[in-house]
Amino acid sequence: MLVKNLPLKFQNFTSPLIILLIALFASFFDKQISNNFIYDYNLIQQGEYWRLITGHLLHTNTAHLLLNGAAIILLWALHGQYYSIKSYFLIFIFSALVTSFGLYNFSPELVRYVGLSGVLHGIFILGACLDIKNNDKTGYLLLLGITVKIIHEQVFGASTDVAKLIDANVAIDAHLWGAISGLLACIIMLAIARQRSNRVNESATLKSKKQ
Repeated sequence: MLVKNLPLKFQNFTSPLIILLIALFASFFDKQISNNFIYDYNLIQQGEYWRLITGHLLHTNTAHLLLNGAAIILLWALHGQYYSIKSYFLIFIFSALVTSFGLYNFSPELVRYVGLSGVLHGIFILGACLDIKNNDKTGYLLLLGITVKIIHEQVFGASTDVAKLIDANVAIDAHLWGAISGLLACIIMLAIARQRSNRVNESATLKSKKQ
């Protein structure tokens, strides 16, 4: 029964799978490529803007990769029914850029950063918003949970156990900006949907007047 309830359509799992494969590939060749693709504040200042996106696909160690890989799979199981190949890549790129923008402008002391956790916070938030939009009340619980988590991190700091596991400081500001990117994506999505709805209603009104 559990497998039957999973979003197993091609359009639902393709994009998360591609991101997983890219992250695995990057991890395998980490020593050869990491210096050219990690988020590096100083090098971004010098014009290496691709790092704003590629840095999110790299990881500090295998444990870090496994944690984020598991999160991708869990989010797919939770909200994969909303995914399409195009929409997933759009939210991924949007969240990566917003997260990097926030880190670059408001956390310049974070010189280097890698990992998917910021982007995944954005994808999580958007999924919860889509739950709410589709009258699934669990979306409210998910939003509450992630909000409490982020506030706790900002006030008390990140888990030291996780920091030891990934062999690096946990970039809690990336989580914050990732969540903000999800909220922005939700607002944009709702605005576009409302605009389309208004156009349809206006079109229907004009047709009825002509008749």
